[in-house]
Amino acid sequence: MYRASRVAVVMPAFNVEAHVGSAVRSVPDFVDLLVVVDDCSTDGTWAAARAASDDRAGMVLLRHTVNSGVGAAIATGYTEARRLGADVVAVMAGDGQMDPADLPAVLDPVVEGRADYAKGNRFLHPAVWRVMPRARLVGNLVLSLLTKVTSGYARLFDSQCGYTAISRRALDAIDGGRTMFARYGYPNDVLARLRAVDARVVDVRVRPVYDGQPSGIRLWTVVYPILFVLLRSMGRRLWRQMLTPRRVRPRLAVDEPLELPAPNPRR
Repeated sequence: MYRASRVAVVMPAFNVEAHVGSAVRSVPDFVDLLVVVDDCSTDGTWAAARAASDDRAGMVLLRHTVNSGVGAAIATGYTEARRLGADVVAVMAGDGQMDPADLPAVLDPVVEGRADYAKGNRFLHPAVWRVMPRARLVGNLVLSLLTKVTSGYARLFDSQCGYTAISRRALDAIDGGRTMFARYGYPNDVLARLRAVDARVVDVRVRPVYDGQPSGIRLWTVVYPILFVLLRSMGRRLWRQMLTPRRVRPRLAVDEPLELPAPNPRR
């Protein structure tokens, strides 16, 4: 338990044989449930994850029979975490590019009820300009600016950072993540879905971590799908604003008592 909340970590993994073992072992002990989802890796990721599971209590190891994308792997993990009763579900990558020391800071806004979804922002850390590879730096800057416009969350940045935590209530409100975009556009799609239910989303400073892992950014396989998600999100947002009065738009349920006006003594 972490501050009286049952915490799960979903760890998507694809061809990260050299990193997944250390990533599993780095997850803090206060995490109740670790769900590792191997997205049909073609290397030794599955074997390395199984070997690491011997030293990790509360670990569930799942495997896709067909490569479906990082978003689909996270959706599978979300489904399992919900089934097993997690109150808050975080995401940490199987390639070890997320500092486990930052996990409490990512969890705190959600655990404390200040946010429904917290996401890492590496640009709040001074090391980002020195550590992040130039191609990723430029790509993240452009996509973050576009996501600000398309999602409606103007104060957020580093939209592609996958270090996140979401409440059970928010996860339920977006259909458990089952219908989110399956591949690299999933963070942008999740933000759009959260905005549609007026979820509270905050940025948290996290340390950028790079240890020689190859970049997943490729023009055709990554950037174009993300642009598609962004354009679709903008279209949905404009359509909803034009056709649905704000007072009847879906809102994320909040566990707070309804404040009724004081009775009028003259009546």
